Parts: sequence; structure tokens; C-alpha cells
Amino acid sequence: MAQFNVDLDTAGVPLAPVWNHTVGSGHAALALRADWQQQMARARRELGVRHVRFHGILDDEMGTYVIECDKDVFSFFNADQIFDFLLDIGMRPFVELSFMPSALSSGGDIVFFYRANVTPPRDYAKWADLIRRLVSHWVQRYGVVEVRRWFFEVWNEPNLEAFWKGKQADYFKLYQYTANAIKDVDSLLRVGGPATANDEWIPDFLQFCEASKVPADFVSTHHYPTDALGKPGDDTETQLSEAPRNVLIERVRRVTGEAKGRPVYYTEWSSSSNPFFPFHDEPYAAAFLFKNMLDVADMVKGYSWWTFSDIFNENYFSSLPFHGGFGLQTIHGIAKPAYRAMQLLNGLGSERLAVAGDHPTVDAWAVRRDANHVDLLLTNHAFPRHGIAREAVTWHVSSRRKAKGASVQRVDDGHCNTRQAWTAMGSPDYLDERQVAGLHEVSQLRAEPLAIQPFDGGFDIRLDLPPHAIAAARVELA
Repeated sequence: MAQFNVDLDTAGVPLAPVWNHTVGSGHAALALRADWQQQMARARRELGVRHVRFHGILDDEMGTYVIECDKDVFSFFNADQIFDFLLDIGMRPFVELSFMPSALSSGGDIVFFYRANVTPPRDYAKWADLIRRLVSHWVQRYGVVEVRRWFFEVWNEPNLEAFWKGKQADYFKLYQYTANAIKDVDSLLRVGGPATANDEWIPDFLQFCEASKVPADFVSTHHYPTDALGKPGDDTETQLSEAPRNVLIERVRRVTGEAKGRPVYYTEWSSSSNPFFPFHDEPYAAAFLFKNMLDVADMVKGYSWWTFSDIFNENYFSSLPFHGGFGLQTIHGIAKPAYRAMQLLNGLGSERLAVAGDHPTVDAWAVRRDANHVDLLLTNHAFPRHGIAREAVTWHVSSRRKAKGASVQRVDDGHCNTRQAWTAMGSPDYLDERQVAGLHEVSQLRAEPLAIQPFDGGFDIRLDLPPHAIAAARVELA
């Protein structure tokens, strides 16, 4: 049994919505698909996401830069189509400047199904010219005031050989040429890095920028609970089982200390780095997302979940409705439990209240929505093979005002569990319209009434919390 105490008569502290600053996608060409755009518009409406980040805006399939008949040919039309759409739905890009156009590449090394070139430029001056032309074009098209609201991030995970065939010094050179080219267009445009995996290179990166007088307006990096954990060849579940409970929170604390006062944006993170892992489709991922988003909200400026949709093809495009993809939505746009976790976060207020209490697997937060409503939030979560059980939880609430009523929205095995419903259908490889509609219905959040037990000076609320669950109780005050 767990108990958490909160006093509604005390002032809180600001709660920043780091969860909706940015969300991830696969690579740029996917954003030209109608279904991608439909799902992105839905995420904007229901999750409040404000930016999207994806790989490959410079890839050959985007046609950004080619050499034809010995002449440089620049084409920004496809990128414009994407950004026009984002701005039209009230979003903005978090621009990852990658990967290398073949016409500028120093080698033939590629990554992913879509054959992204990961070599340094053979001519850094020509790379800078491409960046300068591209950013100048966007300033001319959208206006400098608008583009100053964007973020420009240089490359993706250059500390991993799979994504960068140069050395650290080569990346720093790429960053220098890129950042200076962007600032040549307008000194107030925001550029940052090092966009590394596993929270790496940040002290070295900032030391280089300071010594070389290269601008770095923000720090960006990535992490997953499977980073640098377990042993080579371990399966994902085994890797996760070896992760300490608060591994990501501790890494965020370290990175914010290394950033030397610069804003920190995590432009990729998820419950694992495996693109085909069943837990991504289950309530497990929802509870993991919810807990970690709230735990880091006062430390970072953005915490970008990877990804918003299973319309994704780094290995190949899977047509299986639930295949353990990174997405918050399936390829059909069916909300997974993690999508509903994000939706609950998006409905929160902006004042966090102090909560007293502790439990090995249950975490609690209280957030004031407005003068008459407070949200009492719980998760019950642990990494695989760590101890976890169903828990009875009591909220002990001190308040001069009486509670008028309360309800709870849940995400757990029996609520919003679309993968389980698909399995009950017989796990069909392909869904018809009726099945899709049925899964949409299963995915919905529903408010259930909660009993309130008043006492002199406040009230108690009791909830039952199964493993890997979220319970979001909203209390209306009289």
C-alpha cells in the first residue's frame, strides 16, 4: 500500500510542458505522405505538439542538391511542401541538417533502408554554401521573424560510426561551417548540437565552440534506457532489466550540468532503441513515458519522444498493425497507450504542487489546472524483471475547500490497450475498416467517477493501480 500527501492550500511551482515541445518522425520524405500529414495534424490537435524533427532533409530523395551536367542544381521544393504544411497546422520544424547529399559526399557509406549517406563533405565550403542557400531561402519564403522561432540542429548522432564516418574533429568542423553559415543569414537564428547518442561529447563540444568562438545557442542530445547497458548480444528486454530505475533522470541531471547554462533539448528518446519491440505498443511504454516526462520537466526545455507514428522505415516499412514500432500511433493512426499518456500530459495545468510520499514503483504528482480543479497523477512502473505488483494507493489531500466531485482516466491493461484488442481479434496482418473503427473505440480515454472520503480539513481518494499503469484523477473543488 502507498500513500501520497498534498496540500492544496499551498502555492506550487511552474510546470513546463516539455512533452509537447517537439516530437520525432523518421525521415523527411515520409512527411510528403498524406497519411503522415493526417496523423501529424491529429497529434497537433490532441497532443499539442509544437515542433517535429526528422532525419534526411538533405537526402538525395528530397532532391535538395544534385550535380547535373556538371552543374550544381538546388531544389528546395520538397522541403517547402513539408514546412508549408507544418506552418499551416500551427507547427514548426526542429530542423536536423542531415544527411550528406551524394553530390557532396566524400564516400559511399550509407545507413537505413532509405540509403542515407553518412560521410563528411568532400568540400566543406560547398557544404556551407548549401546551408547558406537553404536557410536564406527559408528566411525569404517565411520571413526572418518566423525562422528565428525554429531550431537548427547539426547532423544526427555523429558519435556513432553508423551515422558519421568522420572523427569527432570532423564533426566539429562540420558544425563550425554550418553554424557560421546559418549566422551569416541572420545572427539571431538558433543553432546547436552535438545531437549525440547516449548523452556524449557535450563537454568536448562546448569546449570546442568556446575555444573557436563558434556559436552554440542550445545543447541537443539523445538517450534511451538501453544505451550502454547490458552486454553485446543481449536482447532488449535483458538490456532494460539491467537499467537502474531512474537512469534517464540521472543522465538529464548530468547533461544539464555540462551544458553551462545553455538550454537543453533532448531531440530523441524512447522506452528502448529497438524499432521492433512489443513493449512499445503496450501500457508499459505509456507509464514509462508519463513518469519520465514529468520527472525531467523542470530540467530541460524539450523532451522529444521518438516517434509520433509507425509510418517509419529505417529497416523496412512494416505493414503489421502492431509490430512494436516507436510510434505513438500505428500505421492506421490508431492510438497506442503511449499516445493517450501524451494526451493526458497535454491536458495538465501549469502549476505543480509539492507531494510527500515514496514507493518503489509508484510515483505521484499533483498539478493545479485552474482555481477549481487539480489533477492527482499516479504511475506504477518498473523495468522488465524488476519487482512490481498491483498497488492500493491513497491520496491524502489537505484543503480548506471541499471536493465537489472526482473522476479518473486510466491507461493500463484494461484501458486504452489497443494491442491487446488486436490480439483478441486474432492478430490479423491486415485490418479492414470495421476492425480499425473498433480499435479506435478501444483506444479512447474515458472518465470514471471516483469516490471521495472527506475528513476535517480535507479528503482522501483511494485508487487501485495495476502494474504499468497511469491513473489521472481530476478533482473539482466546491
